[in-house]
Amino acid sequence: MSIWEALAVLAAGVGAGTINAIVGSGTLFTFPVLLATGLPPVTANVSNTIGLVTGNISGAVGYRRELRGQRARVIRFGITALIGGLTGAVLLLALPSKAFDAIVPALIALALVLVVLQPRLARALARRRERNGTEAPTDGGPALLAGLLLASAYGGYFGAAQGVMYLSLMGLLLHDDLQRVNALKNTIGVVVNGVAALFFVFVADVDWTAVLLIAAGSTIGGLIGAKVGRRLSPTVLRGVIVVVGVVAIVQMLLR
Repeated sequence: MSIWEALAVLAAGVGAGTINAIVGSGTLFTFPVLLATGLPPVTANVSNTIGLVTGNISGAVGYRRELRGQRARVIRFGITALIGGLTGAVLLLALPSKAFDAIVPALIALALVLVVLQPRLARALARRRERNGTEAPTDGGPALLAGLLLASAYGGYFGAAQGVMYLSLMGLLLHDDLQRVNALKNTIGVVVNGVAALFFVFVADVDWTAVLLIAAGSTIGGLIGAKVGRRLSPTVLRGVIVVVGVVAIVQMLLR
């Protein structure tokens, strides 16, 4: 890797850490750059996953204030994310990449629709529960756990726009502030990337130069993203989510 390629990977790491803390989809920055340096796709994916762990951690730390009072959710969702993330990591090494390529853009598009319609859908669900005399589960219920499990499996497999999926699911099924939901998203990201990274260290080919560069950049980016993201209004945050998601879809369709 030349000095210019190393600088490009480092800069991509900063961008990935920043956008991961705000929305997710930092892989959209780092993965193409790693491919441009000549790394094989699977090695690039594995190295990227390992390198982004420190950025996930710094983003979660930056949102620690919004995590107050959510310990039970963190444990419940974290266990689900761990199972899903490990499953996705195993599938990455066991299945051809084309197995997910066809369906992922459709999943991201569905997630974006849910993000845009979330306020309206949440009000409709609230009215329905009021008519039926039922209360919303504080943890999102089985539907949210199932959705998080699938999204985490995707995260362990590739991860681009997994944050969009998390935010759409939790934004719809948890009746809470979007910034507190974003804090949960960052914490789940730590679990998914962490367990996948640990698995890859022992069974996959890793480019440690790329890992160190992305780790350094994403750690800085995670702290930046946490400061910027918590200042965004729910409307602006949804707008950022949609833009990032659309970019992810276009990139995957053109890849």
